[in-house]
Amino acid sequence: MIENLHTYIDTVTAFSFWLALVLLGYTYIGYPALLALISKFFTRDRVASDIEPSVSIIITARNEELHIQRKLQNTIEIDYPRNKFEVLVVSDFSDDGTDSIVGQFTDKGVRLIRPDRRLGKTAAQNLAVENAVGEILVFTDATTEYPKGILRTLLPRFADPDVGCVAGRLRYVDESGSSIGRNSSGYWDYETLIKQKESDICSLIGVSGCLYAVRRNAYVPMYAEACSDFLIASVMYKQGLVTVFEPDAVCSEVTNIEGRKEFNMRVRIIAQTLSDLWRNRTTLNPFRTGFFAIQLISHKILRYMVPFLLLTLFLTSLELALNSTLYLVVFVFQVIFWLVALAGLELERRKIACNLVSYPAYFALLNAATVMGLYKFLNGETFSQWEPSRT
Repeated sequence: MIENLHTYIDTVTAFSFWLALVLLGYTYIGYPALLALISKFFTRDRVASDIEPSVSIIITARNEELHIQRKLQNTIEIDYPRNKFEVLVVSDFSDDGTDSIVGQFTDKGVRLIRPDRRLGKTAAQNLAVENAVGEILVFTDATTEYPKGILRTLLPRFADPDVGCVAGRLRYVDESGSSIGRNSSGYWDYETLIKQKESDICSLIGVSGCLYAVRRNAYVPMYAEACSDFLIASVMYKQGLVTVFEPDAVCSEVTNIEGRKEFNMRVRIIAQTLSDLWRNRTTLNPFRTGFFAIQLISHKILRYMVPFLLLTLFLTSLELALNSTLYLVVFVFQVIFWLVALAGLELERRKIACNLVSYPAYFALLNAATVMGLYKFLNGETFSQWEPSRT
């Protein structure tokens, strides 16, 4: 009886180990491979032509006096008929010099919108849309820069009536050589590969808030706590419209170079995204949204399960290592990996660069942020307002 119980426990433990390993493999390797395979046989037709709709460029800003002048100068120099685009800056109750700097550009067609209280980014975007007149809304951040021809690259995709949103390609810039900046950039390159395939096959499930464009008649005001750059793709899909990725519409932004700021930003984004997924959980049903649901589950839900899959892998391999060389090797490898990650985090805290340990450290930071983001989501914390993380 006891022997049978031990056998049963070992079987369940081994099954849990392999299930966790398979799900981890699918999340990071299998899903991108699946997208690549499907794209060999099926891709959406790419429709693009030279069009010149009226455009409203919307910049949300909260205490951005260090960046807003450069941003506005960059924006008014865009190669597009000046009578066909307007620039709106929503200053979310900034208490620095942001508003006065924006005021210097009013004679160049820049409009300042200042609410009588602090709203938060998403609510501020909603306010801007109420005041916008363009057929296409282009959302961008105060810290983002783009080439003069950015609209000429983004807008042709709207020649396809099925396209509701077009996302640009974010390129992170890090001149400091910091490990956080380098790994953040590398992580984003990996995400970009996935985004390209998702767009080719079905639709993006989210965009970079630094640069994306939306049809004015398809924009739906979002609740203040929403992560607007994630939720916008679901909003479009519910209307029968897709969100596409335009890799040639490149914009740039300086990365975080401090682990603390990167961690806090990831926690906020993850908590917001989990809240959005819960509020819009019908989109997770493949019988309602088809492959879009598979993308959400594979790219988001499973990604947020990774810390718990890693914990399962660690504990089950520890249990099984007592009687198996294979599991012992796996367990020892994990111990070494996490020790290296901890060393990397400590070196980052001391601002000591070391490539050998920086990758495990960044992986650990991302997963710690996932756990904290999940905790904040379950605890009911919302993030309608926050301070800029990049300075």
